[in-house]
Amino acid sequence: MQLHELVVEMKILERRLASYEEKYGILSEDFYNALMSGQFEEYDEYDETRIDFSRWKGIYETWQRRKEKYDAQLKELDITESLRFQPAY
Repeated sequence: MQLHELVVEMKILERRLASYEEKYGILSEDFYNALMSGQFEEYDEYDETRIDFSRWKGIYETWQRRKEKYDAQLKELDITESLRFQPAY
């Protein structure tokens, strides 16, 4: 996946993460850390939160993988060569 494709995909994922952040009132990183440490076990009995939390977790993990790829590629590239410049006509 090219650098610009990673950026586009990360922005799409960030919009999806934002909807959960707004709904539940916490940022995705904080949600993920609390979920992984077992702080949300009491919500497992509720279908809506269980489904939401599962999706939110998956989207956040996908975003993390894309961010890792982006960072790795950026280290290997000359950033000026990676810039997608489209002149105005």
